[in-house]
Parts: sequence; C-alpha cells; structure tokens
Amino acid sequence: QVQLVESGGGLVQAGGSLRLSCVASGGTITSYIMDWFRQAPGKERESVAAITWGGGATFYADSVKGRFTISRDNAKNTVSLQMNSLKPEDTAIYSCAARREGWVVPAPDTRYDYWGQGTQVTVSS
Repeated sequence: QVQLVESGGGLVQAGGSLRLSCVASGGTITSYIMDWFRQAPGKERESVAAITWGGGATFYADSVKGRFTISRDNAKNTVSLQMNSLKPEDTAIYSCAARREGWVVPAPDTRYDYWGQGTQVTVSS
C-alpha cells in the first residue's frame, strides 16, 4: 500500500513562489503516473499537472502553464511542483495522486490508485 504525503504549502504573497513535495512510502512510484490536483473552497477539484513514469512527458492545466513545473525523482520516491508567479486564484488545497494506467492527460478519479491528504496553499493579494 503506497502512502502519499504532501508538504511545502503555506501562505505567500501574490507573485511569490512555493515548492510542493509529495513523498511516497510503502512502495515505489516508479510504476505510476503522478498528478497534482487542487481544490478551492466551493469549487470542484481540478487537475493541475501530471508527469509520466520516467518524466518524459508532462501535462499542465492552462491556468498554470508557464508558471508551474512538475518534476519527479524516482530514486527519492518524490514528486514536486514548483509554483512561481503565484496568484490569489491559486489558493487551494493541493494533493498528489498516483495511477498506473493511462497517459499524462488527466484521468477520471476512478483511475487513481492512491491519493495524498493535501497541503494548503494560500496566496494573498
């Protein structure tokens, strides 16, 4: 059973940066596509970014393209999300998720094998 734990969230001013990490335990993430999601109060969860098994392909939501960068270090069982030029509308709980199947584009929730609990990101104006 793989467990995912996110960290790195916090309060930052608009224009600032944060780096989120998702560390897996209980198994290796090598066989999984890894995704970052976010959910703001009163809104549906949305896919933010995804990265394939070896990191050769990535996906970004239009709203974060050019500002966020997803990366992974399989040796450290870690996936990261570097967030630059943050905006108040980026405020949300950010979670990572793992899935074995599919491609880098977002998949239905039922395709995900493991989810983290999330970390809060708050961007002040």
